[in-house]
Amino acid sequence: MSMENRHLTHAPAAYACMLVRRPATEAFQAFADPAVTSRFWYSKSSGPMVTGAQVRWEWETYGASADVRVQEVQEGRLIRFEWGNYEQPTTVELKFTPRTAQATFVEATETGFQGSGDDTVRWVNDTVGGFTTALCAMKALLEHGIELNAVPDHHPA
Repeated sequence: MSMENRHLTHAPAAYACMLVRRPATEAFQAFADPAVTSRFWYSKSSGPMVTGAQVRWEWETYGASADVRVQEVQEGRLIRFEWGNYEQPTTVELKFTPRTAQATFVEATETGFQGSGDDTVRWVNDTVGGFTTALCAMKALLEHGIELNAVPDHHPA
């Protein structure tokens, strides 16, 4: 197989991760419960992340929103959802793996990117940056009680 065609055999995935020094149940709740998530990622949600839910997230600073369809939730371990980035749905998997009783490895993987090579590279890059920012902000909140405002300040007007 030529190098030119090799990229067609594997769909790209965006991946970000962070060790959070909190129990897995607490790290999981940070993403499952909009009362917590709105303190570090989006500004508003129409409901919690439970299997089968359809919720709407808003980032009021940017006038942006996303419709989210929750595909699977495993309490304390996994949240899988589909959403419409750039009007093309992708799938996000948030995994929460206990490392100790007080530390959790949080992984965010997004798949399903479509488009030209340049468009896909930009999309994956934006996604990795976005999830890394959200994970850092979640870590600051859970470990230190600090609201960084990293997401709303990421692209100031």
